[in-house]
Amino acid sequence: MEKVTFKPGTMLNPVPVVMVSCGSQPDEHNIITIAWTGIVNSEPPMTYISVRKSRHSHELIKNSKEFVINLCTEDLAFATDYCGVKSGRDVNKFKEQKLTAIPAEAVSCPMIGEAPVHLECKVTQIIELPSHDMFLAEIVKVHADKKLLDEKGKILLEEARLICYNHGEYFGIKRKPLGKFGYSIMKPKTKKRINKEKIKKSSSRSS
Repeated sequence: MEKVTFKPGTMLNPVPVVMVSCGSQPDEHNIITIAWTGIVNSEPPMTYISVRKSRHSHELIKNSKEFVINLCTEDLAFATDYCGVKSGRDVNKFKEQKLTAIPAEAVSCPMIGEAPVHLECKVTQIIELPSHDMFLAEIVKVHADKKLLDEKGKILLEEARLICYNHGEYFGIKRKPLGKFGYSIMKPKTKKRINKEKIKKSSSRSS
């Protein structure tokens, strides 16, 4: 296939889009929208966010060494964009977007009540980079809306209508999965059993 070459750039897409809440005091509470985030370790569970040095949230996170990653939904897309373009120096984003600041358990900054999933994080290392600083952090608590849990306590993220960021635009994540991890080598017998379980779950929800 014929390719077109571009200059070096941040062309890894799609990426997550999350609202990060920060600020240890009530009058500091702020939200910043982040697309440069991900998982970097399993045990202990660790994540990172990369924040421009000039952003208001940068100083808040640097001082408190804490933040909360709040996953974003289609219903939160407008607020997600707003919190990415407006500065907490100028506006109270919780107030302007009618978002609810609820207490976290292990960190001093709040969670966003309207988000379906929250990851409480404590910074372990700050890596200084030319344009951004990377805040490496341990995930110390995870919260999820009760309505997203099935009868076994599994979080059904496919029900949350999460969004991602793709080359400058927000997209809803397709709700129908293409396959489960390892499906490429799954035995026919296992596949048949899983399909039966899916049909059973689907019929129980519709009844």
